[in-house]
Amino acid sequence: MIEFAEQTGSTNADLAAAIRRGAGWPEGSWLVARRQTAGRGRQGREWFDGAGNFMGSTAVILGEGNPPPASLSFVAALAVRDAAGGVLGDDAALGLKWPNDVLLDGGKLSGILLEMVRGQIVVGIGVNLVRAPRIEGRKTAALADATGVPPVLEEFAASLAAAFEQRLAAWRTYGLGATLQAFLALSVHSQGSPLTVHDIDGSVVSGTFAGLEESDGGLRLRLADGRERVIRAGDIS
Repeated sequence: MIEFAEQTGSTNADLAAAIRRGAGWPEGSWLVARRQTAGRGRQGREWFDGAGNFMGSTAVILGEGNPPPASLSFVAALAVRDAAGGVLGDDAALGLKWPNDVLLDGGKLSGILLEMVRGQIVVGIGVNLVRAPRIEGRKTAALADATGVPPVLEEFAASLAAAFEQRLAAWRTYGLGATLQAFLALSVHSQGSPLTVHDIDGSVVSGTFAGLEESDGGLRLRLADGRERVIRAGDIS
């Protein structure tokens, strides 16, 4: 089920509030806003509210034996890539950047935010369908840049919901390893490619890409002295 709201502060906040007051939010259901006035991105950033863009949330009920909750960011990124590929075609210049960015021609196409609320993970996703925000020092992109005509919001929402359901089932059935392999197969990172990590504490560290940690999807960075460091939060360039 996909519920559309003409306007709300934040779809993530709405789902979190429903869960906290005991009403819950059924897994597989989505809340999609046509306009969002208080959207948030990773690390407390404000999320761009572009009219006609996709802004929606769903919730995942965690079960025994599920992979680490934070790894749902890979599930969400793969689902966005699947839905965008459905619009643009298989030969589109789409790529995945750790931890959960979907890129179109090297520009940031989407944003993903996970929040744990009483044993459920609220998954918020924003996708630039019509237009992309200007972010200083960062290239951005929208699907309309490639198609000329933006996808119909309702059709894209249905496609994304279906893709997320499929990727979520694979995450649960085959484990995190299969999800990480799928992510790496579509990743812009190649083994040994140079990376600079901007940590959330403001520090900067450089090295080369050495893969993803099998236990939780952390980024393995090989330093100049040959040691490896696992990065679990931050931005990379």
